[in-house]
Amino acid sequence: MKAIVQDRYGSADVLRFEDVETPIAGRGEVLLRVGAASVFIGDWHIMTGTPYAIRLMSGLRAPKQRVRGQDVAGTVEALGDGVTEFRVGDEVFGVGNGAFAEFATARADRLAAKPTNLGFEEAATVPTTGCTALQGIRDVGKVGTGQRVLVIGAAGGVGSFAVQIAKAFGAHVTGVCSTSKVDLVRSIGADDVVDYTREDIAGTRRYDVIFDTAGNREASYLRRALTPKGTLVLAGGEGGGRWLGMGRVMRAKAMSPFVGQKMTNFLGRPKAGDLLVLKGLIEAGKVTPVIGARYPLSDVPDAIRELGTGHGRGKVVITV
Repeated sequence: MKAIVQDRYGSADVLRFEDVETPIAGRGEVLLRVGAASVFIGDWHIMTGTPYAIRLMSGLRAPKQRVRGQDVAGTVEALGDGVTEFRVGDEVFGVGNGAFAEFATARADRLAAKPTNLGFEEAATVPTTGCTALQGIRDVGKVGTGQRVLVIGAAGGVGSFAVQIAKAFGAHVTGVCSTSKVDLVRSIGADDVVDYTREDIAGTRRYDVIFDTAGNREASYLRRALTPKGTLVLAGGEGGGRWLGMGRVMRAKAMSPFVGQKMTNFLGRPKAGDLLVLKGLIEAGKVTPVIGARYPLSDVPDAIRELGTGHGRGKVVITV
């Protein structure tokens, strides 16, 4: 089969489009015929091996797994031992092993039936970024009806889901983005939009929850936009430096005990239960994936280069 492989850390130039053996589903896994995949910031981190702490999991000298890609939507081709949740021919979405390929394996407990109103391309955008947004808004931010929520990076992959999920939970949502993306952020349901090139985020408005996906502003600045008992949620470890990737987070947590506001972070963990929650929101018309660009499988290096700029809109999809 055709796949995108990587044998050393580096820029997108280390990725190659090659023929490799089709994987075999192990116990508790399924083999998927990939319909589409999508890229997320974790693909860039594993490709570059930064922050360096990530290599403790992905491989010290080179990636343990040669085929890149995680978020996937496709058709079940074969079942491994012990899998009873799915049947051959089922259309599913979730997190796989080596999704930038014609076939990929995936644990059954990290998959769910594909939303009936989405094609493979749209469904492939959901797993990691959708779960990250859901867990950040629902579990960490504890967003509820009537709260005022600020989403920084509202036009991006996680941010575009976060805006819609917060709205579905009854919040008044303000999205932060650049001038060229204002209309997009309004179109996905934001009540207000802050153009950060023209307006100070920590101006006169105050929010119960700030959900930051951008990673380029310190907590000491962002807390100025919180209510006295508000919560700052830092998604992932972006902006944390090349070694541990957690510098900004550690500074935020060190400050939190001495102020009335809660400042915390989390890493999204895709799981079947949350995929089903997202499926329900999508089928109810409350959440719609935003696709910013599409690339064929052979052009994954270009897709990840675009992701690495940090200025994309929505999700970047890989068509297979």
